[in-house]
Order: sequence, then C-alpha cells, then structure tokens
Amino acid sequence: MYLTSACGYLLFSIANFVLNLQILALSVIMLLFEAGMSLGLENQIFQYIDLHQNEFIQTLKEWVAVESDSIQPELRQEVTRMVELTADRLRAMGATVELVKLGSHKLPDGESLPLPPLTLAELGKDPQKPTVCFYGHVDVQPAKKEDGWKTDPYTLTEIDGNLYGRGATDNKGPVLAWINAVESFRALKLVGSKEKHLKEINLWGVTLITVKVLLTVDTGKPTWVYNSMRKTRDLHSGSFGGIIHEPMTDLIALLDSLVDTSGRILIPGVYDDVASLTEEEKKLYEAIEFDLEEYKNNSGVKKFLYDTKEEILSHLWRYPSLSIHGIEGAFHEPGIKTVIPARVIGKFSIRQVPHMDISVGEHQVIKYLEDVFSKRNSPNKLKVSVPISAMPWVADINDPLYTAARMAIKTVFGQNPEMIRDGATIPIAQMFQNITRKSVMMLPIGAADDAEHSQKEKISRLKLKKGAVKDERRN
Repeated sequence: MYLTSACGYLLFSIANFVLNLQILALSVIMLLFEAGMSLGLENQIFQYIDLHQNEFIQTLKEWVAVESDSIQPELRQEVTRMVELTADRLRAMGATVELVKLGSHKLPDGESLPLPPLTLAELGKDPQKPTVCFYGHVDVQPAKKEDGWKTDPYTLTEIDGNLYGRGATDNKGPVLAWINAVESFRALKLVGSKEKHLKEINLWGVTLITVKVLLTVDTGKPTWVYNSMRKTRDLHSGSFGGIIHEPMTDLIALLDSLVDTSGRILIPGVYDDVASLTEEEKKLYEAIEFDLEEYKNNSGVKKFLYDTKEEILSHLWRYPSLSIHGIEGAFHEPGIKTVIPARVIGKFSIRQVPHMDISVGEHQVIKYLEDVFSKRNSPNKLKVSVPISAMPWVADINDPLYTAARMAIKTVFGQNPEMIRDGATIPIAQMFQNITRKSVMMLPIGAADDAEHSQKEKISRLKLKKGAVKDERRN
C-alpha cells in the first residue's frame, strides 16, 4: 500500500509481485536477479526506462510545480493537492487507492490545522505471495527565489544533467521513481516465476527511500521550543532598554549554553547511553571513499570542527548533535527596528543515535534549561516543549534483503555500495521495524551534494534513471 500522511507520506505494498519504484530499474531487477533473471530480460528493463525517461521527468516537473510546503499553514491545501495527484498516478497504473483522513494537529501557537490525508494504495491480493511495502512523502521544505535560488524552485530546471527544483531529491523524485519502477514492471508484464526460490528470502518488509546514502542510521530529532515573557506588546529600547530583563537576552543565553566551541553538547547525561565505537565500525569508516575537501567545497564551509575523515563521519553518523534553527518573534527584516520583543521562541534539535532514550533525553534537556534559566533570576517565564520526537534506527546489513540489494546495485552501477550511516530523520523507519518485525531498507537515488532543503536542491538525471533500474532489479 502507498501511504500519504499529513506531510504527504506514501506507502505502497505489492502482494502479487514484488518491486520498487525508481530507484526504478534497481528494484525490479533485484527481485528478478534473485529469481534468476536472464540478460535479455535485464536489457528489456533498461530499454524501457531509456525510452520513457523523458515522460518520467515531465511528471516530476509537474509534481515539483506544486508548492506542497507543509511548514506554511497557508499552503496546506497544496500539500493535499500533491497527495491527490499522487493518488491519481497510482490509480492510473491499477492500484486500489484510499485517502484516509487524519484529523488535525495543533501548531505551537495553539492554532488547529487540518492534516492532509494519508494515501493507502495496494496492488495484489494474494496473501501467499511475498509483499513489499514502500513509504515516502511528497511534502517539501519552504523555498523562495529570493532565498538565493538561481532558478525558480518550483520549476524543474535541467542544468548539466542535474534537475534543480524543490522536492527533486527530497522526496518527490524518489517517490515518483518507485512508482515508475512499478509501472515499468507492469508494462513489461513481468511476474516472479520462481516463487519457491523467492520464499527462501523474507521479502515481506518495508523499503524506505532516503536521498543521500544506501544503508543509513536514521536519528531522532526532538525539537525544544523556548517561550519567554508573556507581555501584551513589544517595548521601545529607548524607553526600556537597560532596565528590564529582556526575553531575547534570556533566550540567547540559554541557546549559548547548549554546546561548546568544539560542538560537544553541554547537557549533562546526553552521552551516557551512546554506544562506543567498535573496531569493525572503525574499519568501515576507514574504507569509505570520502573526499573531505570536496565535501567542504560543496557545502561552502571554510572549516569543519574536526580534521580527519573518520572524525567527521563518526560525528555525522553515530554521535548525537545539537543544532539551533531559528528564533521567532525577533525583527529580521532589512533596516532597523529598535524594539524589545515581548515574546520570543528559540528552536533547536538534538539528533539522537541508537541506544539513546527519547524520554530520558527530553527530561535531561528540560531540567538543564530550567537550571540555567533559574540562575539568571529573570522574572520572564520559560516554557519548554517537544513538538516532535523520533526514535533512532539502525539496520542489520547482513540481512538477506541487503545482500540482494547489494547485488542489484553492483549490476546497475558497476560497483559495490559502501555501507554508511546518515543523520537524516525518517521516524517511520523504526516504527515499521517495531510493528512488522520485518526488514527495513533504505534505498536512495540522490547524492550527498543534492542539497536537499537548500537553495540548490537537485537530482541527477542519470541517477534518477539508474535508480529506477535499481529498484526493478532489487525486487
């Protein structure tokens, strides 16, 4: 079933035959590869995708044009429209589709906002055949041309083989790729012919799409909101500056107390449950091809906190990190406005890693902030809340499904994939694993320099095509 939630999440299960979406060719090829696929059948898949890739990209262009920004309340209808477009595409290829209403949710300011529907789609009804469940989302992060985009973020633009646009790599491109893979599989009338062999591998599971890496550790992302001083209006700094406890000053002091100059989190107890780096994991990091200078240049960063590849990767993938994301209530427009904000909200997140407990971490953060705030002797009020949290996730890379995926990827890309971790947040991964007790896999088609969430978000046309081949192959 394909599933689309408030943020436009999609889940798709196929019971009568098994395949993925675009990581398209890989998924179909992988399943058939395990079943004993002939070279002629493999060539058919590649030829079909080559023949139809312009159609696939045209559809992606139409999807990118939908401003399905789930952050801005006024654009919530666009998210719903994107969900409905996806449902239409699934129906067109023969899936049974249901849009499930999810009610509403409250924003930090107390406003209630309707949630977009969840899309459930299904192909196949035979319980005796293996089932694969695919999940993704079709909402996007905010984007405006004036933020620094060289192209219109909602007009898919091809430059030097790369397709630029909001959602191209996170996550409309990958979702559409999975759909294209299923569509190609059906168009070629491919069915798994060696079911006895297939049953030796547990293919009932959930395959997740991520955009940077092959096998990832997905970390939790709890966000704490600081809310101080409930005054009815802002004050003039010329009349009140220097004689009151300013909310912004309190907030900055709290945010400044969270990490030291080396990036280490200063909240007591945060690192207590973090697993030690094993020798096996250390060797994996040493073997990974990772150009530190290229990574630095692509990000536009002059200097990292650490100097070696191993240090950078371990802090990205297996140690918790804290990032400050923004402040609400402060004047941020061009020019000068000399007011003292009456109410400010600071936003930050902690990326958790396996073995860390969310409830324990939440308690540690709240207690620490309250202790720091109490030492300021401020009459302002502090409120700390956790709007969202998610469990970290780690996969068993020795699972038979991962073996099949590695074989498929090697066939499509000509080389073995590297087993890496990642700091991206996909809360559903651990949920699926806990509920189904089945294998969860992340198969990306994007790259580390695809700049998801930024002003240069893109996806490679070539990788979009190979991703489709990969998904076909995997299944």
